[in-house]
Amino acid sequence: MFLSIPPKLSLSDVMQRIKGRSSRRIQMEFPDLRKRYWGRRFWARGYFSTTSGNVTDDIIMQYLELHSAK
Repeated sequence: MFLSIPPKLSLSDVMQRIKGRSSRRIQMEFPDLRKRYWGRRFWARGYFSTTSGNVTDDIIMQYLELHSAK
């Protein structure tokens, strides 16, 4: 996932929202998963983040396209 986050938002808050909302939507769409993960975490506890520095968005997108699972 390639995100641009305003400096006033913390990365941990953004990730908490993404994981929480996506977990809820997935479990609402697939009720069997809700039963399977009841009382447990849907996503892993952590996440990985890095910055792109002076690399352009186009270069990052090219990298992601070349290295994505096919």
